Amino acid sequence: MSTPYPFTAIVGQDDLRLGLLLNAVSPAVGGVLVRGEKGTAKSTAVRALAALMPEVSVVPGCRFSCDPVSPDPACPDAPHAEAVGVSRAARTVELPVGASEDRLVGALDIERALSEGVKAFEPGLLADAHRGILYVDEVNLLHDHLVDLLLDAAAMGASYVEREGVSVRHAARFLLVGTMNPEEGELRPQLLDRFGLTVEVAASRDTDERVEVVRRRLAYDDDPEGFAARWAGEESALRERIAAARALLPRVVLGDGVLRQIAATCAAFEVDGMRADIVMARTATALAAWAGREEVTADDVRQAALLALPHRRRRNPFDAPGLDEDKLDQTLDEAAGDEGQGNDDDPGPGPDDGGGGGGGGGVPPQADGDRTPPGTSEDDDTPSGPPEGTPDTPGRSTGAEQQPVASAEPFRTKMLSVPGLGAGAAGRRSRARTEHGRTTGARRPQGSLTKLHLAATVQAAAPHQRARGRSGRGLVVRRDDLRQATREGREGNLVLFVVDASGSMAARQRMSAVKGAVLSLLLDAYQRRDKVGLVTFRGKEAEVVLPPTSSVDAAASRLESLPTGGRTPLASGLLKAHDVLRVERLRDPSRRPLLVVVTDGRATGGPEPVALAGRAGRLHRSEGTASVVVDCESGYVRLGLAGELARELGGTAVTLDELRADSIAGLVKDVTAAGRAA
Repeated sequence: MSTPYPFTAIVGQDDLRLGLLLNAVSPAVGGVLVRGEKGTAKSTAVRALAALMPEVSVVPGCRFSCDPVSPDPACPDAPHAEAVGVSRAARTVELPVGASEDRLVGALDIERALSEGVKAFEPGLLADAHRGILYVDEVNLLHDHLVDLLLDAAAMGASYVEREGVSVRHAARFLLVGTMNPEEGELRPQLLDRFGLTVEVAASRDTDERVEVVRRRLAYDDDPEGFAARWAGEESALRERIAAARALLPRVVLGDGVLRQIAATCAAFEVDGMRADIVMARTATALAAWAGREEVTADDVRQAALLALPHRRRRNPFDAPGLDEDKLDQTLDEAAGDEGQGNDDDPGPGPDDGGGGGGGGGVPPQADGDRTPPGTSEDDDTPSGPPEGTPDTPGRSTGAEQQPVASAEPFRTKMLSVPGLGAGAAGRRSRARTEHGRTTGARRPQGSLTKLHLAATVQAAAPHQRARGRSGRGLVVRRDDLRQATREGREGNLVLFVVDASGSMAARQRMSAVKGAVLSLLLDAYQRRDKVGLVTFRGKEAEVVLPPTSSVDAAASRLESLPTGGRTPLASGLLKAHDVLRVERLRDPSRRPLLVVVTDGRATGGPEPVALAGRAGRLHRSEGTASVVVDCESGYVRLGLAGELARELGGTAVTLDELRADSIAGLVKDVTAAGRAA
């Protein structure tokens, strides 16, 4: 086994180290989610923490790491005879992004369960992680149903495996640590809330600190054991401090005054539910124990808020996590004043640098007025296009580039889906064969059995009972009799936006409405777990503004900064989209695309621009790409060019008004795909 990098040798990253250490002191805090760019020691810190965790005493031979002092009576390996426990290091178990449900929770031998009535259970990673650390790298890329199972086990302290009425339960209490790069997509808000703390990490911009990072890393790579030996003293001291803080934790007093500050803070920042209050209380208590105190102070409450609340304030995926620290201080002062307590007393020493310091959640303050509200322009002195209500004429455009305008307020859109039955990644858009959903039939299992179709299995086994010498009440079942349930659910798609940013779209109110519509579709894509991409066209060519990604907020950010002006190279935009889809089909052939073209249908520039755009549309149609054209044409006179483009694509045209979920106008849910049989 390779020598891990010493925890105490990590340079900087104070909030990251503090969040991990607080969970080591009090696992009831609920784990930590580490958000940050790649190459910021996220994984290194988590793996290094395992060496600092106290050893655990386990029942010899128990696959579920039962404590010999109080073994779990429901343990599948129970009953445990009285035995002397054996000590071992706390485990760090890593959950791969591509793990199956059986690998996570364990597998039940259905054949033996049906024929012998025996609960033959093979433990999964949750059992391995009991009383240790469960580390999920890139947790935002984990399938939703696995995240649900993982967080349910973390919240209940137990894992349940259910297979057709046969159930197994075992204890699963662990320190949950997840890391993620926000550029690759966000976790759903309800899942973010299940992590106790969150910390933001970023590479230092200080030259001396970066030099020290490189120096230590090179020294470790040259001689891991020698490097670890040089830090053994600091590691031992930190390990002893964790043990001392754990011993002190039950004696820490959480007074009514600080409890009122916790409640007032959560109310002031309008966090949902009561989990934030509980996590803040546990975190503040752990902070006091870490500092060697038996009483929680206002400073502990403030630090706990900066660690426990930022990720709970997100109202949609485009909101950056963070707290307004001025508002936080004001709330704490008012709550202390209401209680009749001043803040003149010395609150005592806070967490020192050895535990990661008190940096403040790693997120800069973000006042409500720092962001331009949706639907308003950032300035009023930029030139605008033709006023709303004037007729649009082909070829008319404003040649000069205009500054980006803010998007209008997003709205709930009608669902657009790809026709047919797919087999892509689990999501919430189009129909697909999935592991979860309603049962539609049965088939012979390919590989291990995961979802038993009981009726089909009994039907397959029934004709052979006499030949197999059945006697008694039991059913003689062989492996060939087992049937896998086929299920239908929903998949996520690749939604590729092709947005017209030419001069004909440049009128301020009009482009604001267009951006609002695309932003609404992006919100819908986020909720339906899609990948998204963004292609724009203006001037002489098209540009891939954002290659396909799971980071919907990155697409929203690029959309907000999108300038407009110039001619309308519609064909170029469609051909660029074709290139993007061709590459994505090779990378992820199971994820079906949905092409969303946002334009007024004009095509200008170059020879025969309209005919060329038609040929580009028919190219998508010939490959069966499902498509929808969002018609942005406005004015008294409408030319219907977007409708003609939709016919060339073999798709559907909708207006901005028809896109709204509350619109009176009807909209077929399945977008017409090219080549679909009439």
